[in-house]
Amino acid sequence: MSSEQSLLQLKEWFKKNTKGNVFIALSGGVDSAIVALAAKKALGEKAIAITANYKTLALFELEDAKRVAHEIGIQHIIIEYNELEDENFVKNDINRCYYCRKSLGENIKRYEKEYHVTDIVDGTHLDDTNDYRPGLKAMREYKIKSPLLEQRIGKKEIREIAREYNISVANKPSNSCLASRIPYGNNITQEKLKKIEIAEEKVKELFDISHVRVRDHGEIARIEVGRDEMEKMFNKIKLNQLDLELKNIGFKYASLDLYGYRSGQLIVIND
Repeated sequence: MSSEQSLLQLKEWFKKNTKGNVFIALSGGVDSAIVALAAKKALGEKAIAITANYKTLALFELEDAKRVAHEIGIQHIIIEYNELEDENFVKNDINRCYYCRKSLGENIKRYEKEYHVTDIVDGTHLDDTNDYRPGLKAMREYKIKSPLLEQRIGKKEIREIAREYNISVANKPSNSCLASRIPYGNNITQEKLKKIEIAEEKVKELFDISHVRVRDHGEIARIEVGRDEMEKMFNKIKLNQLDLELKNIGFKYASLDLYGYRSGQLIVIND
């Protein structure tokens, strides 16, 4: 299916399946960006992008969401709340993503009346069903719809649409909240999240890496990068500098995961 056909499908979905104003949960990634683009084209001013700054979101994600909304020309509101006030989320068990998405659903719903919203949609797509995503259950509980998934549109088609319409995040690697870098069973704290955010930015800056995860294992920072970018890490001077930077923010040791980045690596309960 061509990018034009995929976008047409999405536009038709909005025309047939929504009644009034629509909230598009805009995360700063390419998936929700394309949903927002289609909504804007199909519904005009009835489409409203909404982004949650829930304190476990990396700053660059919030900035990306703002930029994408501007590129699309869609009304954009930002709501704020603190996920770290939810003890279920903080305890970081295997249902962490469920509690995260539950809070998101609750907080978005609070703004429905103010903006005369009848429907809420997100960027869940076909390829997301191949992974363990307890957050999807929470979104369904709040009647949040997923037009990409309903139209069976996956990542390849999403990126093609984004490139066709010059959306700045077209080639942006998939990302997840900073809490996903902390092994299940270890409490989530603001201090840990900040360390992870700074560490990942240091890796990107020093080595010109686009896809990185810094996994927090207490005193150890385990660095994952895409295998196609791993050679960039083999620079002794930069490695020494990174080691110093990571120690300055609180890690005692740093390791490079030689397998490279892959999702779902912390679905383990630490004793």
